Amino acid sequence: MPQPRPTVVVLCGSTAYWDKLAEANLYETAAGRVVLAPGCNLKEPHPLWADQQQADRLKRVLDALHLRKIDMADEVLVVNPDGYIGDSTAREIDYARSLGKPIRYTEQP
Repeated sequence: MPQPRPTVVVLCGSTAYWDKLAEANLYETAAGRVVLAPGCNLKEPHPLWADQQQADRLKRVLDALHLRKIDMADEVLVVNPDGYIGDSTAREIDYARSLGKPIRYTEQP
């Protein structure tokens, strides 16, 4: 008999806190949830975004992709160390709210 589908959670937060996002991913996965998370950290050097034009294009692609991840998720977990929520994360929270997605925070905003 098939098991019920696990909850799908999307992580939102600044990639400046990449280690905190990874930790949240670990805990959510261990709790039996499917995790959708940022896949690129543009704050770390990489050939895919080595020049500014590449980085700008990729940032737009990733921002749109993350909204699709929010569409797919059952709930949102905002990773916000010390209560920090940047502009991109705030837009994602607003988008998730517009869809009626439940939102949790790692720290109270």
